[in-house]
Amino acid sequence: MKEYIIATNNKHKVEEIQQALGIAIKLITLKELNHKEDIPETSDTLKGNAKQKAEYIYNKFKKPCFADDTGLEVEVLGGRPGVFSARYAGEGCSFDDNINLLLEEMEGKTNRKASFKTVICLIEDGKEEYFEGVCEGSILTQRYGKGGFGYDPIFIPKGYGESFAEMSLEQKNKISHRAKAVSKLVKYLNTKNK
Repeated sequence: MKEYIIATNNKHKVEEIQQALGIAIKLITLKELNHKEDIPETSDTLKGNAKQKAEYIYNKFKKPCFADDTGLEVEVLGGRPGVFSARYAGEGCSFDDNINLLLEEMEGKTNRKASFKTVICLIEDGKEEYFEGVCEGSILTQRYGKGGFGYDPIFIPKGYGESFAEMSLEQKNKISHRAKAVSKLVKYLNTKNK
């Protein structure tokens, strides 16, 4: 079984990705490696942040690893919060703070089109590969559902009648931005590791 380090401390993300990967590939988490320090994330693009995180962990542990960065891009807000999605309401803010700010900014707006985007950077043998996934949808006017994390309670994917937070993990993993990016990653790894 091939092992890859996943450069995140977000347990929800690890669960989603491990489920999408299945059993052929084992993820090693930063917690298992006893890595507690913050990983630099200073780029102004999702791709740049994914690369920065993957490089940092690859250089430290010298093992194949991948990192992702995800952003919610709202059309009427010119693509914000985008790369700042996790800290939209400021450093040390909660998911709730971010949602509150976004709902406030969206008040009275009729164009509610948005998309979630994930970029994964894989580094193996010093070589980089990128995988991108996008999920189109729109921003709801209030929270719906208790599942998921981040902006899931206010994001409804195009063609569906419920928010990400109302869906089961299995259902979300069939259509989400991260699932699409991970699916491309898995396809690549399976072909490479035959």
